[in-house]
Amino acid sequence: MAKIKVMVVDDSAVVRQALQAVLDSDPQIEVIATASDPFVAAQRLKEQIPDVITLDVEMPRMDGLTFLQKIMSQHPIPVVMCSSLVETGSETLLKALEYGAVEIIQKPSLGTRQFLEESQVRICDAVKAAAQARPRRVAPQRKIEPKLTADAMLAKPRSEAMVRTTEKIITVGASTGGTEALRIFLEQLPMDSPGVVVVQHMPENFTTGFAQRLDSLCQMTVKEAADGDTVVRGRVLIAPGNRHMLLKRSGARYYVEVKDGPLVSRHRPSVDVLFRSAARYAGKNVVGVILTGMGDDGAKGMKELKDAGAVNIAQNEETCVVFGMPNEAIKTGGVDYVMALEQIAAKVLTLSR
Repeated sequence: MAKIKVMVVDDSAVVRQALQAVLDSDPQIEVIATASDPFVAAQRLKEQIPDVITLDVEMPRMDGLTFLQKIMSQHPIPVVMCSSLVETGSETLLKALEYGAVEIIQKPSLGTRQFLEESQVRICDAVKAAAQARPRRVAPQRKIEPKLTADAMLAKPRSEAMVRTTEKIITVGASTGGTEALRIFLEQLPMDSPGVVVVQHMPENFTTGFAQRLDSLCQMTVKEAADGDTVVRGRVLIAPGNRHMLLKRSGARYYVEVKDGPLVSRHRPSVDVLFRSAARYAGKNVVGVILTGMGDDGAKGMKELKDAGAVNIAQNEETCVVFGMPNEAIKTGGVDYVMALEQIAAKVLTLSR
């Protein structure tokens, strides 16, 4: 099977060398070119077109965002942004996702080589996800050590949910391509919609800016979840990057618990953890939604939701950037409806009435 061809664009020679070594260590990936800035990259593109480009944000002569816009307007190629601009530049990275970047790799400002080497699996998976983010292109994943399940965070659901009530909870999971999918979904919900809890796979410190951006666009209030936040009508809670989020219940009050813990389905936050907790504490009062994303995080949790009486929706293949997570959820038998992204919000509202 042909390898995924990658071009690495970064002004740091250390980063270029380290990233090339990390990517070349994966038998499914081959770095075919490196470039110190977008002008050099443009020359390399005339010689050979890669399947994926990794791109820094801050570079001499032309910044990464400008180059990203040029790529997407002239010859769209899946791009993985690799940048240390998260705390101070999260708005920049959100723009990168708007402009078409498929994945984000957060690298530290110091100790970059060590970070890249330690994050080998995540970086290679990001490149593979990007390679899939085109019609009819599939790059199978390496088999790595067994993944932890939601058992690592809480036991399988036992009924602690209230009987069916008039108040619903909407649980949403997403990954690759999910930032824009969530925007489209949430923008369609009116301000008095049932409370929404979301796990979107994102780096630490990135979800604050993401939630703020959605809050400025949506009728509902959107915020990064804090431990103990109440789930109420008109509010969307986004799980913080690198923290698990669980739905809990105290009497008739639903709230979220934000906590540390191991990677589950290779992710933190994990959709499986959120869905399992919702199955346990909300059961029939949940409408579950799984959106675009690579891998299978959320598939088992969605089946547990359905078994607990929830009604579930999966985004269809035609509107997904990557049809991994929805497809795996469908395979488990945990999905009731498969539909286009633009139709999901209306269906959620109907089911919530």
